[in-house]
Amino acid sequence: MAQTASELVYRGFDRATLDREYNARESVASFDAEYAKYVSVSAEVQKHERIADIVYDETSGETLDLYPAEPGAPLFLWVHGGYWRASSKDDNAFVVPGPKAHGFAVAVMNYTLAPQVSLDEIIRQTRTAVAFLHARRAQYGTGGLAVGGSSAGGHLVGMLLAGGWQADFGLPGDAITVGMALSGLHDIEPLRSTHVDAWLGLDDAAIARNSPIRHIPQSSRTRLLTSVGGLETSEFRRQTADYAAAWMAAGHDGEVIAMPQHNHFDIALDLARPDGVLAPALATAMGKSARHSKNRP
Repeated sequence: MAQTASELVYRGFDRATLDREYNARESVASFDAEYAKYVSVSAEVQKHERIADIVYDETSGETLDLYPAEPGAPLFLWVHGGYWRASSKDDNAFVVPGPKAHGFAVAVMNYTLAPQVSLDEIIRQTRTAVAFLHARRAQYGTGGLAVGGSSAGGHLVGMLLAGGWQADFGLPGDAITVGMALSGLHDIEPLRSTHVDAWLGLDDAAIARNSPIRHIPQSSRTRLLTSVGGLETSEFRRQTADYAAAWMAAGHDGEVIAMPQHNHFDIALDLARPDGVLAPALATAMGKSARHSKNRP
């Protein structure tokens, strides 16, 4: 039987198909096996030097862990995924080894999970973490700030790169030198027609406020790195492609990193490898931005 237009909810998808497109856990053979890798690598990383449970937001009491580096090092802040309702900094320490081997200090943050708080509040907390680290850059990293995240974390990176919020948090517009968004959810409109809306409760206004692709700044000095696994669903791949294209169409600096053999979960795990794809790309981007800054008039 032919599908009627009324059954289509987004870009030619019916609700069931769209839900499969955004069901990241079902896109791999075993989510439990994939996540177990996060946990095991993170447990090993946490045995090394770190400053744990630094309160970055007095309002919520949320914390981050800092893995320090040499004085003057750049700082990489990681924002975890988990569809805004799961995961933690403890299970995301796996991102530390790659950037640290390339000279970065690394911060891994928590945020209050949905549905306990709204998406707006999660974004506020993430922006507060950036403001906290920027205000303490003499302690935590004076060589520039990079932010990165995967999936929901990629969305939050997009909201950090958005325009119009920095002054309210006491930040200059160029506080973030490099952004790395992996498998990001940059247009949250389709999520309203999926299982994810059960904990987000989206409406038109929330979608407009909190979709990064709708808030690309008019001017930006941030170098954007985007990637998505070649084994991910078509919608996750489209989300990254559309955001990267929009960022560069606005005249901003950006690079799309090919990861054709990766899935939605092991793409972020590449950051555990100093000789992987992502950590060297992050170091190169930071180096290029630092050289560019020195040459600015």
